[in-house]
Amino acid sequence: MEKKSIYAKRIEKVQMSSIRIVMEKVEKLRNQGKSIVSLCAGEPDFNTPAGIKKATMDALNDNQTHYSSNRGYLGLRQKVSQLLKQQTTIDYDSDQEIIMTCGCSEAINNTCQAFIDEGDEVIIFTPAFVSYQNTVLLCKGIPVEIPLKPSNGFQIDLDEVKNKITDKTKMIIINNPNNPTGAVYSKETLEKLCQIARENHIYILADEIYNQLDYENQYVSIASFEDMKDYTIIVNGFSKAYAMTGWRMGYIASSQENIEPILKVHQYTTTSQMTFAQIGMAKAIDQEDVKEEVQHMVDTFHERRTFIMEQLDQCENLSYIKPHGAFYIMVDVSKTGFNGQEFADKLLDYGVAVVPASGFGKDFIDFVRISFASSKENIEEAFVRIRKLLSDVKKAQD
Repeated sequence: MEKKSIYAKRIEKVQMSSIRIVMEKVEKLRNQGKSIVSLCAGEPDFNTPAGIKKATMDALNDNQTHYSSNRGYLGLRQKVSQLLKQQTTIDYDSDQEIIMTCGCSEAINNTCQAFIDEGDEVIIFTPAFVSYQNTVLLCKGIPVEIPLKPSNGFQIDLDEVKNKITDKTKMIIINNPNNPTGAVYSKETLEKLCQIARENHIYILADEIYNQLDYENQYVSIASFEDMKDYTIIVNGFSKAYAMTGWRMGYIASSQENIEPILKVHQYTTTSQMTFAQIGMAKAIDQEDVKEEVQHMVDTFHERRTFIMEQLDQCENLSYIKPHGAFYIMVDVSKTGFNGQEFADKLLDYGVAVVPASGFGKDFIDFVRISFASSKENIEEAFVRIRKLLSDVKKAQD
């Protein structure tokens, strides 16, 4: 008798992260002693600001190792409320409208689990961060992809949004600034998207983890528009701008009505965030030295953006779309004779790791995503190897 599958059917459509697949390849090759320059992960090469580490160690030494509230340590929620006021102009009540989570990934999962029922449709703009589509599938929802056009700078096509809306549309997910494109959506576009959401009673999950990495001061939170607090669930955290990816510190902010069902999911997912880390962050986030370190990181990413575009300008048969935020750049490799997956595989043989963009959306097979969260020295060495690959390919084709 054939063994009956014990696994949930909803898992069958869920894909492993294309980013993590490349990262695992890098680890394996490095363990074999090979030199690999990794430009694949959204991993700042900076260390967490010293003030945050010290305040957290103080909390740990003070035995702040017990449960916090399910919603999170109140002192940190108050700081997040102040931060949100600065970024969105909206007041979020620290008692009832904010939840601390174990990173943005948990925040995305909790929100989708709380809002999406089987058969609900969720509009996702592609190329998109890998978690969105797969989290929707885990909820038995239906991802509805809207491919964004490189020729339009990966901006949102509002007519396409209107065409995709049905009576089953429950949510729209946006990531602003965007991973992997680096696009920052215009105020006018967001305002019109808000109007569409309100008219059709559609919720917007706004992933704003890169909002401090905005190089032309274009970022506007979608929650800041009229009557959008009730329609918007903000997910954010400290991983990127504060170089705290391993701390897993995120948060969710929305109206009390929206937060309550999310809290139920959070309670039975992780219970609460690490208490001593929350206390440390609450004490340190306003320190001037911490603010200065964060600003230095943002300024450095800005410089690296310029540097990586200069490097790409020297590469025959590679083109790119200028990023305005985050720390990624989408590169079209089609003129090399390879698609994105083939180019990434070949480039790994030359000791450079990038991510094929097909993992962010099926319409982007000709692109790779390159991260400039790594040091300038690493980027420079990577492009020595990239140019060597391009030279070898050209010789083989001649």
